[in-house]
Amino acid sequence: MGNLTALAPLVELAKKRGIIFQSSEIYGGASGVYDFGPIGVEIKNNLKRFFWKRFIHLPDNMVGIDAGILMQRAVWQASGHEMNFVDLMVECKKCHQRFRHDDEEIKNNTCPICKSTDLTLPQKFNAMFKTFFGPLEDSGHQTFLRPETAQGMFVNFKNVLDTTRQKLPFGMGQIGKAFRNEITTKNFIFRSREFEQGEIEFFIEPSEPEGEKWFDWWLQEWQQFFLDLGLSPKNLRFRPHKKSELAHYSRATVDIEYKFPFGWAELAGVANRTDFDLKRHSQVSGKDLTYFDETKKEKYYPWVIEPTMGIDRTVLAILCESYSEYPHGRSGKGEKEIVLDINPKIAAFKAAVFPLTKDEKLVKVAEKIVAELKEKSGNVFYDITGSIGRRYRRQDEIGTPFCITVDFESLDDKKVTIRDISTMEQERVAIKDLNKWLEPKTRI
Repeated sequence: MGNLTALAPLVELAKKRGIIFQSSEIYGGASGVYDFGPIGVEIKNNLKRFFWKRFIHLPDNMVGIDAGILMQRAVWQASGHEMNFVDLMVECKKCHQRFRHDDEEIKNNTCPICKSTDLTLPQKFNAMFKTFFGPLEDSGHQTFLRPETAQGMFVNFKNVLDTTRQKLPFGMGQIGKAFRNEITTKNFIFRSREFEQGEIEFFIEPSEPEGEKWFDWWLQEWQQFFLDLGLSPKNLRFRPHKKSELAHYSRATVDIEYKFPFGWAELAGVANRTDFDLKRHSQVSGKDLTYFDETKKEKYYPWVIEPTMGIDRTVLAILCESYSEYPHGRSGKGEKEIVLDINPKIAAFKAAVFPLTKDEKLVKVAEKIVAELKEKSGNVFYDITGSIGRRYRRQDEIGTPFCITVDFESLDDKKVTIRDISTMEQERVAIKDLNKWLEPKTRI
């Protein structure tokens, strides 16, 4: 599972509470692949809904797409990935472990596992997973699992343009799986072999001023998006790529980095891909992928500004940001408590409902509340087992923002007590007003 020292408490909680599991764990685990459990999948899906509403539904000039994972090999040849999507790899001649040459753990040419200094010279390694179309495993049927979602949008540029009649500037967005046969996986779900991306290709007029304008605009949009998710501004920064770092398609790239417990690392990025992709696919396929500008009465290849983010990495950032440990409880006088203070819009459950006891009258009221909240306000948890304090603690560990308790007073005043995970404050709210109270706080 890589170097997890800094993340060990979070990894332990993730398994304990059904947030994230090691894939194929009963068989020893599949390296660099993770399964999102019942709580984790809800957090992840809410993040994706947050992304989709913000960047696809709200703007007038954005559309969505869901392209296939498998595409013709020619796509990856035209895009340059088959030739250029490589990492430099070194191997320890003593223990035969392999590492990325740029891995920060490879210091002074020393193996981080056995400390041998006898390493091979760097060798090129294509990080795409190979596979085949059909039953024949030969070069004529070979292709790759996609290492990014972008190419599905580029090859569909004309289809989308013809069916939506969008005008520049406009964008396409999608959320989907990508696969990279990483030499070294590390830091839990930060660097894995199977992951999800949220990616946008934003098509603009081909000029330097337009490129700079929209590049800066998307950087600011990305930053605000992460702030709205609940990430702290002190844990976010921009890091421009040096010329030597730029991908083969990029004119300029800036990473948005997050300060994880293991250090600053890329969360998302914005790249100016110019007209590289549309032009290449047009040349190789023989299909015209130009845009006709009705105002200028001319055809050209649009430039592309690409904002892209790691969905899994963002989930990890959210978990890191929200995780707190209290050795003697939040009161300072009790048992150890762990709290995930997640943005209510992203939390797995919008609320939890507890009858104070198993008294039939309280249970009946609580069950009715659960049914009504689920219908209008989203996913709600119901718990009747254990003391109220224990039930609070369980919800705190999975990030449920509001706990609603039905007590004996509720039978008379038709009100319930709501406890806020962030402030620990309690508020008495009429049962008939619960949806009105909860929905604005949790709506994506």
